[in-house]
Amino acid sequence: MTVTPAQETDALRRQDPELADVLFGELARQSTTLQLIAAENFTSPAVLAALGSPLANKYAEGYPGNRYHGGCEIVDVAERLAVDRARALFGAGHANVQPHSGSSAVLAAYAALLRPGDTVLALGLPHGGHLTHGSPANFSGRWFDFVGYGVDAETGLIDYEQVRALARAHHPKAIVCGSIAYPRHIDYAHFRAIADEAGAYLIADAAHPMGLVAGGAAPNPVPYADIVCATTHKVLRGPRGGMLLCGQELAERVDRAVFPFTQGGAQMHTIAAKAVAFGEASTPEFSVYAHQVVANAKALAAGLAAEGLVVTTGGTDTHLITADPAPLGVDGRDARGRLAAAGVVLDCCALPHGDTRGLRLGTAAVTTQGMGEAEMGRVAVLLAGVVRDEVDSRTAREEVRRLTADFPPYPG
Repeated sequence: MTVTPAQETDALRRQDPELADVLFGELARQSTTLQLIAAENFTSPAVLAALGSPLANKYAEGYPGNRYHGGCEIVDVAERLAVDRARALFGAGHANVQPHSGSSAVLAAYAALLRPGDTVLALGLPHGGHLTHGSPANFSGRWFDFVGYGVDAETGLIDYEQVRALARAHHPKAIVCGSIAYPRHIDYAHFRAIADEAGAYLIADAAHPMGLVAGGAAPNPVPYADIVCATTHKVLRGPRGGMLLCGQELAERVDRAVFPFTQGGAQMHTIAAKAVAFGEASTPEFSVYAHQVVANAKALAAGLAAEGLVVTTGGTDTHLITADPAPLGVDGRDARGRLAAAGVVLDCCALPHGDTRGLRLGTAAVTTQGMGEAEMGRVAVLLAGVVRDEVDSRTAREEVRRLTADFPPYPG
């Protein structure tokens, strides 16, 4: 019997109308507000179909051809597809597509290469490092001795000479390069040279730029890093999840670090959805999309700067922008609250070399909706007007609704 999406929807409405209201309410929220969170995107209907498939029913601890449960011959095909597509897309010798999240991928990378107490060099949290880069509230900060490097106070760019000096002084077992709020390309070759000089492993946490890498719009860390950790959502536009890429020499250590060390059964419906996303990301259309994401981010950054916000590093190379709204008379938290009331969804972030918080925003989702540089100019003016309190929330919401009606995430 074939079950259509409409039949699935009807079944949910009949069986659990309360939850159905939640799901459709969230769809309405996403479709009528402006999604500028740098870590979010809209997956394709094909990815959503895989996520809601019968593969969700299957337990599959282990790896293809070597599972702890029977009946895995079909899901093995799905995982092999995901692995092969990831390897081809990023030029990696080995791929593990089982991590449940980006943080799970980082945990597995540490487990593969480190032991508790080892010294690790990573971007400091106030400068854009992730929780898994040494936060005392996270396993990373509790299990390892993290030393933070930073960005230059004037330019906002990574200070590679500081990284080299810290590596020479602390002799880390691993160096982590990657950020949740750094809008410029990372010089992976420079990091590789510093890691080699220090005798350290190089771990690239490329959760944010990996979709741009897939589309040829950002440098690829795979040729330089011992292990690359990434998410499969964000710009990559796949399901929420993680992956690991490495050479064949570390393949067994990485696989064992994922299962059985840090995770149990793989989520086969999510892995199938990752395979779909990798296939989509290998097309010429995705390359066009990735380059448009960057063009939109540059246009939005320029528009925000023209409106008086201070854009860190003076712009962006990626999908991500960080900006200080202080010249408009508010801090990041107040600005985010005003924008949320106006139907504009984005994040706050720490700003380096200060105690204030700025705004972090990205263009992946609005680019998926089909918006271009012209719309980014409209968005910049709207954001600044709301933050200055010159545009009231009702007027701003009407403008947001016009934009999202012209560019719906899921037409029809």
